[in-house]
Amino acid sequence: MTDLVAVAHGTADPAGIAVVHELVRQLARQRPGLPVSLGFVDLVTPALPALVHRITRDVDEAVVVPLLLSSGYHVYVDVAAEARRYPGRVHAAAALGPDPVLVEILADRLGDLSNVDQIVLAAAGSSDPRAHADCDTTAALLAHRVDRPVHVGYISGSGDRLPAVLDRTRGRVAIATYLLAPGFFNTLVHRHAGLRPVTPPLAPDPRLATLALLRYDEATAAVGQVRHDDCLRV
Repeated sequence: MTDLVAVAHGTADPAGIAVVHELVRQLARQRPGLPVSLGFVDLVTPALPALVHRITRDVDEAVVVPLLLSSGYHVYVDVAAEARRYPGRVHAAAALGPDPVLVEILADRLGDLSNVDQIVLAAAGSSDPRAHADCDTTAALLAHRVDRPVHVGYISGSGDRLPAVLDRTRGRVAIATYLLAPGFFNTLVHRHAGLRPVTPPLAPDPRLATLALLRYDEATAAVGQVRHDDCLRV
């Protein structure tokens, strides 16, 4: 069986690390018998390269599943580097988002919107325009789901920063936190929010684990299709 290597962004917040570990435990509970491990791309050990190196000494194949809400540097550089380092043995899955499952979790976190006119989606941010496109897609899906305008505000990176977006968004505003777990960025969201209501981060939620397993299944199916096509050409 192909191992699943979950990879998350690290945080110095113990609560955030605990949430990520619980998400990985949910993965294991939903798919008993599937070998699941967890690595990080920043701040926390085990670092992804060291973890993948250790795993490839013991197994033939692994799929790296980013526990990241959008594609960006960590997906296109960090995760992709592991697939290039072990060609044919380590495969990269897609980021969790954008996806309707994430939109449903966001909508559930927002709850009753009878006293809300507009929503600001507070995202981590990136210097990669592909990550911005992913967040824009999520905002559009959420706007359709809750029938309210949704504006994206970033905590870091390029793009419209959260304080500026909040300043120009009029009426009764709620902030939908588009972060996986508690940490420094979540603290900044609350700092910028003022008296506006703020939703908690998305994890842990069993639907996130289901989505991560779907990304794993998609990646393994794609590998199988490539090998099937190669056999036909031979």
